[in-house]
Amino acid sequence: MNPAEEYILRQVDPFKSMLLEVQVIIEQTLPNHQLLYKWRLPIYYSHDCPICYLNVTNGYLDVCFWARKEFNVHLDKLVSEKRKFVKSLRYYTPEEIDFKVLIECLEEAYRTRKKKFTA
Repeated sequence: MNPAEEYILRQVDPFKSMLLEVQVIIEQTLPNHQLLYKWRLPIYYSHDCPICYLNVTNGYLDVCFWARKEFNVHLDKLVSEKRKFVKSLRYYTPEEIDFKVLIECLEEAYRTRKKKFTA
């Protein structure tokens, strides 16, 4: 088992089950996906480009995207909180996960992907 999968499985519920649900959606949505472990977090890549990372912190799950200039969906739902290049969908409970919004953000992150984390 790779460290990214271990990160997901060692979380306590409800975050473990939320991560597993989000993981399924990500893997069904992204072509040629790869789950890596960097900065102590699971990061999804597609075609060698970073797409999103998952972080459980402060009582919520953050699904974080590199929101470049071209990224233009659901900006009203994405949280940036002093982060210049990252915006996230934040979930406190499983019921808050809007799979349609998540899929559309994943598709946009894939569409605007670049090999670098910034720009």
